[in-house]
Amino acid sequence: MSSRIGQCFTVSLFGESHGAGIGCVIEGIPAGTPLDLEQIRKRLNQRRPGKDQYSTPRQEADSFDILSGYFMDHTTGTPLCAVFRNSDTRSKDYQSLKMHFRPGHADFTGGEKYRGANDYRGGGHFSARLTAALVFAGAIAEQLIEAQGIKVMTQVQGVGPLRAESFETLELTDAVVNQLDGEGYAIQKSVEADFLKAVDDARMALDSIGGIVEGVILNVPVGLGEPFYDAFESRLAHGLFAIPAVKGVSFGKGFDFVNMRGSEANDLFYADGDVVKTRTNNNAGINGGISNGMPIWFKCAFKPTPSIAKPQETLNRSTMQTETLEIKGRHDPCVALRAATVVRAMTAIITYDLWLESKRR
Repeated sequence: MSSRIGQCFTVSLFGESHGAGIGCVIEGIPAGTPLDLEQIRKRLNQRRPGKDQYSTPRQEADSFDILSGYFMDHTTGTPLCAVFRNSDTRSKDYQSLKMHFRPGHADFTGGEKYRGANDYRGGGHFSARLTAALVFAGAIAEQLIEAQGIKVMTQVQGVGPLRAESFETLELTDAVVNQLDGEGYAIQKSVEADFLKAVDDARMALDSIGGIVEGVILNVPVGLGEPFYDAFESRLAHGLFAIPAVKGVSFGKGFDFVNMRGSEANDLFYADGDVVKTRTNNNAGINGGISNGMPIWFKCAFKPTPSIAKPQETLNRSTMQTETLEIKGRHDPCVALRAATVVRAMTAIITYDLWLESKRR
């Protein structure tokens, strides 16, 4: 199997949800790079579970140990390995999964692919627990692209049928940026109460609810990405779809393009001094797979958390009979809330990887 992404800046994930720990190996960090460990901890805290009733009560500090590639407060240029020890596991909650497939999970497919040798506790290697290591790697990539003037922002733009103003038109004032990048969830203040009520209503109904995470990349230089297979959209979508529960990714107007004519959809070029810009940004700052200098904005659709407290029908693999399954364990009623930080991390990783490629030609 492969748990590695990137070409110049690569990230490999390892570990299982209820194993001894999880972690990542990062290659491609320039030697002598100082790391802002507090900024990394801030990103991890934004993803960390157990803070309130809107997320899983599993208590993991998400503290990390850097085992290699970092010496005297600087990277060494060799592979950087970080590990997160698991502490708050309740593996007994998953004993029944030896024989029962959880609907919407990888219990069946993972068991078949790995011939029953997979660790099923908490989803094993398929678990969103591994996104803590992804956020660690993304926080480093974010520091590296910010040194080049590139900025990534994300927000929870939708919960169920509710929507916040999109990055397409949202003015990123200091107040908005501070709200979306604070210690709470990345939700605009004007819709926060309604979003959280919708999540809590689903939780109280022993159910879950889906959501939309939107991202924007600012100050992207012209020329990142390639035609066809290594298009900016192709590479970023590849990374975003690796995030657990992502079931849809769109760029710019996305599926709304089907309701438009070319005269409406085209972004017209003009000169702002010596800089070429477009009057609209329907195509999300990408033409022919290559960045055109305008902001790159996109949306990710997250499905409702498949682990719900309501009884569901499933299959007993030993008897091949349908039975009622009541899922135990601790789960998020809306994964999109904490996923905004994960989307930010993956976006930074892919963007820095593409930036590095452009500099190595």
